Amino acid sequence: MIYEAILLFGVIFVADLIFDVWTQSRHALTLRHARELWLFIVIGAYFVFFWSRSGQTLAMKTWHIRVTDKERQKLPLPKAIVRYFLAWMWFLPGLAIAAQFELKSWSSITVVAIGMALWALTALFDKDKQFLHDKLAKTRLIHVELDRAFTQKI
Repeated sequence: MIYEAILLFGVIFVADLIFDVWTQSRHALTLRHARELWLFIVIGAYFVFFWSRSGQTLAMKTWHIRVTDKERQKLPLPKAIVRYFLAWMWFLPGLAIAAQFELKSWSSITVVAIGMALWALTALFDKDKQFLHDKLAKTRLIHVELDRAFTQKI
């Protein structure tokens, strides 16, 4: 996840630059909600494109992980979109708690980190060790080297 975030930083940087040029904003808080929506869409496009095209982002290729549907077939576009929205559950509960209690700085980061850890633990309760958002989206993460038949189909 950290490696993915590092790679995603470049995508966000360019997308934010485009937003600033397009809107002529000179301050990060200018059009804040529009900027957040724009970045949400750009990040979604990044993940949905790669998940529905090859099943792997660059970080996933490095770690030999692929996202597929439950039958280990190529992920259809609608399922990739659903998975993107559900994957935000890694962050949303912690962010909602931090906002509700008006937590700042390290307190909010801690709450979000605890929420992420709890979400990660959901894989322990699944017989296939899949995260809850994959279970709900009817997708799965597979190790590429263990599934060469899928690689040959692409």
